Amino acid sequence: MNPTEDGGLAAKSLLADDRQLIFSQNLTERNPFPHLDLNRHRPRTLRHAPSRHALPSLLLDAAATLPCPRESAAGTSGQAAQHHGGGSRPVGKRGRGIREVQRRRIGKRSISRQQDPLPSRTKAKAAIAGVMNKRPREDEPSSSQKRQFGAGGDYGEQEGYSEERISAQRVADHYSARSNQTLEERENSPIIHLKKLNNWIKSVLVQLYARPGDCVLDLACGKGGDLIKWDKAKVGYYVGVDIAEGSIKDCMTRYNGDSDQQRRKKFSFPARLICADCYETRLDEYLREDAPFDICSCQFAMHYSWSTEARARQALANISALLRPGGTFIGTMPDANVIIKRLRESEGMEFGNSVYCITFGEEYTEKKFPASRPFGIKYKFHLEDAVDCPEWVVPFHLFKLLAEEYDLELVLMKNFHEFVHDYVQRPEFADLMRRLGPLGDGRSGQSTLSQDEWEASYLYLAFVLRKRGPPPSQRRANNPNRGKTFLAEEDIEFLSI
Repeated sequence: MNPTEDGGLAAKSLLADDRQLIFSQNLTERNPFPHLDLNRHRPRTLRHAPSRHALPSLLLDAAATLPCPRESAAGTSGQAAQHHGGGSRPVGKRGRGIREVQRRRIGKRSISRQQDPLPSRTKAKAAIAGVMNKRPREDEPSSSQKRQFGAGGDYGEQEGYSEERISAQRVADHYSARSNQTLEERENSPIIHLKKLNNWIKSVLVQLYARPGDCVLDLACGKGGDLIKWDKAKVGYYVGVDIAEGSIKDCMTRYNGDSDQQRRKKFSFPARLICADCYETRLDEYLREDAPFDICSCQFAMHYSWSTEARARQALANISALLRPGGTFIGTMPDANVIIKRLRESEGMEFGNSVYCITFGEEYTEKKFPASRPFGIKYKFHLEDAVDCPEWVVPFHLFKLLAEEYDLELVLMKNFHEFVHDYVQRPEFADLMRRLGPLGDGRSGQSTLSQDEWEASYLYLAFVLRKRGPPPSQRRANNPNRGKTFLAEEDIEFLSI
């Protein structure tokens, strides 16, 4: 599905929010790990940043294309428009500073547009030029039909299967085919310290936002790598969902304590595992008895929903429908600003280093991206010993706007370098960093994390969204019949659309 001018999200800016991102000059004064160059690549938030130091705001020009970074304007800001039923009204800080200059009706929804191609800080960040029905398309094959292909299936000969669905299944097959590593094999990985840094970031997010007794929804849970994090947070119930059957079975093995990947053998919470494409399948009706959830997590996977607007909407609709008011959605995904900037700085269509490589197709030779098609911007991503499959650019500004339509408000967004700098200053997280070891022990003169791994971490950001509404005055009592404390293969549930 390729949204047309009247059927897709258009925005003025790829900048994640109204920040100015600059390279800090004095980050090592309070750095507990002085041997790590936190100045390298790390953006710093300043309200009035000198333009000569600013990372470019990659703008989605309403006229057609993303301009060159050197020509981008700084300081774009404002509030987005949200639409309910047949009317249109501004959202954000009660709509202050929004000037609507044109209204037109598409179907049953009213769409607002703004006159200024580069909105100022007091105007809207972007206008939604066209929207689809929130319900995803129903004329596509089901997840059960997709599973009949299996790994290595001949996708191209199947009639009625969209390119996006074929790509999604190939991603699933890629992760299913990856074998579990033992602890010894994991320690010998060429990106072991990057993996440890990623685990530190996810651990910080869980410690900051999970509470004892929480009900957890883990979308794209993979092989269950975060189970120990949730156990340490003393959560009360866990539901893991993943499209890859092989990964879900590995998650079951890890949960049961039979995996060579873990030292801990027993988890304190009951669990339920589901094999489904959470970007295609409605989960709210199926998980009605388990909902509402207190916290939802989607780590390094939200960008796989951005192949089409329908998939992106279904993902956010599932999260919003299953979270309680005041519930939290935490996640990590690629940073579109960094990826587009690196692409434009490279001589060809490929860039990277010894641990990662990103390749864009020939259709992006001019390195311009039409504003009318912000979905489906695909690239090939290779990360040593981890990833080798297609991914999609997610302009975070659009992600934020779309999330607002589903009552999910932005709480936090930080590039990984910024995240590390900000939270490694806190004693409890600095101690965790020392124990995990990605940056050394904080005392020796060497970092275990290589410069290439540190550069690769700059490709990602962490985010937190919160569902609108006051939290319930009393937490719902945990149902003792939910989930199991030991899972067999027949306990894994398979969902179709």
